[in-house]
Amino acid sequence: MLRKLFQKTPLAWFQVKREKMRLAVALAGIAFADVLIFVQLGLKDSLYDSVEQPYYKLDGELFIIDPLFAGFNTFNSFSRERLYQAARLNEIATVSALYIARGQWRNLKTNLNRNVLIFGVDPDRPIFTLPGVTQQANQLTILGRVLYDRIGRDDLFGDVNKVLEQSDGQPLAVQVNDRQVQIVGRFRLGASFVADSNLIGSDQTFLKLFPERSANQIDIGVIKLMPEADVSTVQAALKAVLPDDILVLTQAELADRERTVWEIESPIGFIFGFGTIIGFIVGIVIVYQVLYADVADHLSEYATLKAMGYSDRYLTGVLIQESLILATLGFIPGFWLSVGLYSIASSAILLPIAMTVNRAILVFLLTYIMCLTSGMVTLRKLQTADPADVF
Repeated sequence: MLRKLFQKTPLAWFQVKREKMRLAVALAGIAFADVLIFVQLGLKDSLYDSVEQPYYKLDGELFIIDPLFAGFNTFNSFSRERLYQAARLNEIATVSALYIARGQWRNLKTNLNRNVLIFGVDPDRPIFTLPGVTQQANQLTILGRVLYDRIGRDDLFGDVNKVLEQSDGQPLAVQVNDRQVQIVGRFRLGASFVADSNLIGSDQTFLKLFPERSANQIDIGVIKLMPEADVSTVQAALKAVLPDDILVLTQAELADRERTVWEIESPIGFIFGFGTIIGFIVGIVIVYQVLYADVADHLSEYATLKAMGYSDRYLTGVLIQESLILATLGFIPGFWLSVGLYSIASSAILLPIAMTVNRAILVFLLTYIMCLTSGMVTLRKLQTADPADVF
């Protein structure tokens, strides 16, 4: 049907381009709706990516957490004894403890406090695969020394990167949790919705910054397997030998758990989803108004076509074609505007916002559905075209 329809006189295209101003308004409206949807989806995905990112930088195949551990928003520790029990399996190469907590960094210039995510590791087994951590881990053996995230929200912390570059390699003294620590190196991880930057220190430095914490309270146990070990088999074996008061997860399962917390239990996921729906509805309303005005202005012409023998089916096809043409033409500026906004937002808030193929395809399909929905609603007006009105 569509093939035959498009082979005939392109009435839909002539209708669309006839009123230049109306076409411009329609394309601007569709582009605006697409930008709204792109921004909401982009921010939502950047939220999930930023909170998942640290898990994928851990050097391990299996991870032990407390069942109440709800990601970087709610920490819940378990006993170090569980690490000793897990280490008894022959397939396990190493078992390491990771401490995590949010601290308060005092800005070097304003003395205002900012949230910073602090990781405590064993300097002899730093467990992060981040460039700069393994090379500088030996410097963390001295109490009170930390590594600073060079791609966090540096402006909120007092332009630390600039100060370090001007210090000629000398440690920089800063205040964290009202205690002095020294920055002796930098790494790259990035800010997130949880904290504006990150610090990595030794487990002893971590306990100095959080004196209420015990060395026995582990947040994540990082398990490195032997090269020949099968992850699923070892995971099942650990679940069998360890008590039910802990969970044994793969890296993907641990990251998905964090995503689920933000997607379902946090209002932020709902807010971004609601914003996407609003953008979709805005697009439907704008396209409907344009198509309705077009049909109303040419109602007598449609009635004439009916009098000449053209069926309602044909005229419906014309209206659908108009919808698809508007969807295609409106998506193009919306896409490129969104790419530009992603770049600006990524530089401003230092979160991983970038256009993806899957997101572009999704919004393209939503644009088609949006315009087709408007076209189908407008059909009610088109069906009022009566050949008798011509005479």
